[in-house]
This record gives sequence, structure tokens and C-alpha cells, in this order.
Amino acid sequence: MSEAYEQITSGNEDYKKNKQRYIFLYHSYIGGDVYKKGEYLTKYTNESEAEFEERVATTPLDNNVAGVVSLYNSFLFRQGVNRDYGSLGSDPTIQDFERDADLDGRTITAFMKEANTLASVFGMTWIVISKENVGATTLAEEVVAGVRPYLSVVSPLMMLDWNYTKTATGRYELDYCKYIEEETDDYTYIKEWYPDSVITTVVDHDRSEVKSVDIAENQLGIIPVIAHYSKKSIKRGQGISLISDIADLQRACYNEYSEIEQTIRLSNAASLVKTPDTEAGAGPGAIIHIPDNLPGELKPYLLQPQGTSVDAIYKSIHEKTQAMDRITHLGAIRETTARTMSGISRQMEFEQLNAALAEIADNLELTEEQIMKIYAQYQATVWDGVIEYPDSFNIRDAAADLEFYNAALNINIPSDEYRQSVQKEIVKTVLGADSQEYRDIANSIEMPFEPHSMISPSGESVEASTYVEHVALAAQGYTHG
Repeated sequence: MSEAYEQITSGNEDYKKNKQRYIFLYHSYIGGDVYKKGEYLTKYTNESEAEFEERVATTPLDNNVAGVVSLYNSFLFRQGVNRDYGSLGSDPTIQDFERDADLDGRTITAFMKEANTLASVFGMTWIVISKENVGATTLAEEVVAGVRPYLSVVSPLMMLDWNYTKTATGRYELDYCKYIEEETDDYTYIKEWYPDSVITTVVDHDRSEVKSVDIAENQLGIIPVIAHYSKKSIKRGQGISLISDIADLQRACYNEYSEIEQTIRLSNAASLVKTPDTEAGAGPGAIIHIPDNLPGELKPYLLQPQGTSVDAIYKSIHEKTQAMDRITHLGAIRETTARTMSGISRQMEFEQLNAALAEIADNLELTEEQIMKIYAQYQATVWDGVIEYPDSFNIRDAAADLEFYNAALNINIPSDEYRQSVQKEIVKTVLGADSQEYRDIANSIEMPFEPHSMISPSGESVEASTYVEHVALAAQGYTHG
């Protein structure tokens, strides 16, 4: 191994310290065969390799990590993102960038969702804003050539080294980073960014040596790499994983599921304990031949564990699952069976979840604005737009709310304003505050209603005493009398 190869492929101390934890978190999110190959199942003492591999193959994984990340993303991106590009909106490349942010077909929203997924797992991820140099001298020539800035996401597992420097103004700026850009069966492409240059190094795996080095000018003058945090830590370049504790609990449940499977197998197929001289056949009705001089205490017997331990293991898994729900504030959403939870407790959990989501949304908003600042710099302009992610997430228990409003209507309060307000809240809960149907019905509730007679198609007169009766009769063809 050459010294140049060892130097270019090595990571800084933070990378080395966190690498194994990052791998575990990533495997916990991916699940499936990737998780099984990670060997997170505890090996028994004196267990053979073949027995261990069979146990790994038959142990299921209840992937709570992927479920939590998916639920968070569904809330974060449900309401959409408001993007006002300001003067950059007239740039001829911006619409294409919105449709295909990474030159791989993903919209800017889809790209940010992927970046947030990785940030949720690792605590943070890196986003690179690149623009190829094709020798164009004007923006018009770049448009004709189809060149524009595009995005790439680099996970903490690929970012080998980085360094921040505090400027005279007090701002911290990235002045160096090194990451694995691409890996093939034979070669690894490693890119290093400096404020004035970009170095791409190709290393040969088989020979453990540097194959080639390419140095290009960094015309931007800054390093166009952004650290996107799901939750910031006290150290730059590192975040706090949203699923770290969930991954540990999930691994514990994974091992307990293996214990359940082993206990059931042993309970249904007891082990025969005998001396080497004792001859025993297999299957029902088998005959066992024991030596004549065999002491009584050495007679063969069946070893069968009690199945009651299975219930205890299931209870342990259930308690760990509840712990995951408490940590993520998703108990009221992920519950599959009725739980004893008061309306106040449920509402408090929704409020805690709302606060956690709002913090993640703020970080997404900050990251996207930083992206657009660099995008504008590539396009020789200044970012003056606004990116707005939702500040609040309307997470409510609709069934509980409807039950509450129904009870409120049954209270005999002699006030039309009170009744109308409660009725509007019912309609809002059912149809949503942003729907046109809600606005139409809300307006009709506020309209003063005067009882009147209506005439059926056959000429029969019927009294409409409420607005609801009026609508129902009109639907049947009745007209004003």
C-alpha cells in the first residue's frame, strides 16, 4: 500500500470514531438482508457457525426505524413547500432545476425528502451543489449547452474529512472537504474541495495505489457543500440521529424474536438426554435400548423448556415498542390496539410531535435557502427569494374531536353564534379548513335563515324550518313557495 493511497483514502478522527455507529444506523433503517448480514444477533456460547447462520436466517426484523422515518417525512412534506425565487425566478434554468434537481429525475422536493431521510438516520448529511465547466463564457452559452447547477447528496459514511474555519466576521466556513464521489468494483473516485481548486483522485482497489489525479480550478471561490442537520449537535459536521435510541431498542427486540423462535422450537421438539452407550431411535414410538448396568440417575430423559417464557418475552417486546413510541411521540398514531390514554395526554403527545417536526422543518428551510444562495452565485446573481416550509403541523385525533363537538352541541346554550361556531368546527374537522366545500358550508351556516314554505313538483306545500331541511328539499326538486 503506497503512502499516497493511504493518505487519500483515510478519514479524520471524527469519521473513524463514528463510522461503525453510522453503519449500524444505516443497516437499522435498510433492514432485510443488509441487517441480517450485519450480524446484530447475539451468538450463543458454543454455537456453531452453521447453527448461527440458520438462526439469523429464521429471525424476523420488525423495522420500526424505517416506519418512524417514513411517518416523519409524511408529515413534513404533506402540506407542500412555498418557494419564491425572487429575481432568480427569471433565470431560464430554474424551472428545469425544480423538475430535475439532481440530474437524475428527482424534483427539488423529492431530493430534499431523500436528504432529510439520511439526516434523520445519521443526524446530518452533506449536500453538494455542482456545475460542470464546459468552457462556456456566458450564461446564454451554458443554457444552450444544457449546463446548470445540480445537487448531490453525500452521506456521512462517504464524507471522509472536512474542516471549518472561523472568519473575521465570526462566521464559520467550510475550507476543506474530502468525500467518496463514486465506487466501482475496481476503482474509487475521491473528490477534494478547496476554495480555489477541486482535486479528483482515482484509486485502484486491487493494487492499493493512486491511479490518477485531476486538478481543476474552483471558479466559485467557496466550497459549495452544505451540512444539512436533522438535529444539530455541539460539533460541526455531526448531528444527532433521530433514530439512534430506536435502533438500539429495535436490535434488542430482534434478539428477543430469536429467543421466541428458539423457545417454540424446543417446546415442540424436546431434546433427548442420554449416555453414549444408550441406543435410541427417532420419531414416535421409537425404542430406547439402555445397558443393563446403567445407574438409575443416568436413565434417558426429555429436556423440554416451559413455554411460559414466551409470554414474558412478548411482554418485553411490547414494552420496548411502547418506549419507541414515547421517544418519537408517535404513540397515538402508531397504536394498533386501544390504549388507556386521556384526551389531554393524547393532545400533549401531538403537541410534542408538532414541536419536533417544526424543528426539522426549520432546518430543511435553512438548508434549502443555503442551496439557493450558492445556486444564485453560480448564475452570477444574488439570492433574494424566500423558502417556506410549514411552521405547524395539524396533527389531531379527528374522531375524538368530533365526539367532543357533538357533546358541545348537546349542551343547551341559547346562543345561535355558539351553535354556528361548533357546527363550523365539525365541518372543518370532516372536510378540512382548506376545502371549498368547507368554505361554502361555513358561509351557509353564518347566513341568517328564515323558515319558509316550499312547493314539491306535484304542488304539495312543505315547511322548511332549517337550512338543512331547505337543502334536502331543494335536492328533491322542491321550489320556494
